[in-house]
Amino acid sequence: MYIYVLGSAAGGGFPQWNCNCANCDGVRKGTLNAKTRTQSSIAVSENGIDWVLFNASPDIRQQLFDFKAAQPARALRDTGIKSVVLMDSQLDHTTGLITLREGCPINVWCTDMVHQDLTTGFPLFNMLKHWNGGLQHHKIDPTQQFKIDGFENLEFTPLIIRSAAPPYSPHRNDPHDGDNIAMIIKDRKTQKQLFYAPGLGKVDDEVMQIMQASDCVMIDGTLWTDHEMQTRGVGTKTGKDMGHLYIYGEGGSLSYLDQLEDTRKVYIHINNTNPILDEDSEQFATLKKHDVEVAFDGMQIEL
Repeated sequence: MYIYVLGSAAGGGFPQWNCNCANCDGVRKGTLNAKTRTQSSIAVSENGIDWVLFNASPDIRQQLFDFKAAQPARALRDTGIKSVVLMDSQLDHTTGLITLREGCPINVWCTDMVHQDLTTGFPLFNMLKHWNGGLQHHKIDPTQQFKIDGFENLEFTPLIIRSAAPPYSPHRNDPHDGDNIAMIIKDRKTQKQLFYAPGLGKVDDEVMQIMQASDCVMIDGTLWTDHEMQTRGVGTKTGKDMGHLYIYGEGGSLSYLDQLEDTRKVYIHINNTNPILDEDSEQFATLKKHDVEVAFDGMQIEL
């Protein structure tokens, strides 16, 4: 299985266009040892030619420009992206579908709750039907494993996770199963497994067992501490308020990653305020000591 990180930042990217926090200011001025990042998305393949895109970031045009394997190569107009899987209906994971409209029809896999959001509060399916058939919906039952045509060796198993629906959702304050999912991707040929959970808000026994059984975990690295937005002076919400599990401290995700053996551990979906973006920071060094990586745009993993 081949995994390519198209984007590794949380909503707004890094630096965020309107943010002057220490991280964003430092990377613009070149005084911070950090990589710029686009909004989070990965692509997965079994042969390195045909790819499944997980989430369609607003930065998708630049991401595909930088991702040679997805570029036109077999016909006058084509792409290596064969299907899109949506983990939720957040704007930073769906608005890239508008940019992809010239490639319609596009096979889009999502839960009923995500499909509902994208036909009501943010009606992408309705809007894009005017472009060569638009988005072709394939239902994800969040309790059932599924297959995607053209990827015979890959098995996709969704996992319901607890996190908030987007602010525009008609049921923003009435959570349902399927608002947010994580994904277990297993290569039947190599028997290797990836656990991808960019919106992880809680680690329970089931999630822990899945991580222990995985060869690579890529999980939510939005915030270093739960109150990071407040301490950085850029917001009032906690990580818990936003449905994101913080990294460091009692009950933080790092304490769970420390329990994994022989597993590649990667943080993705990193907010612009997070000190781990600074590769000279104490926090970045802490992750290195714990054998945990920070995803970056263009990162490649082979399982």
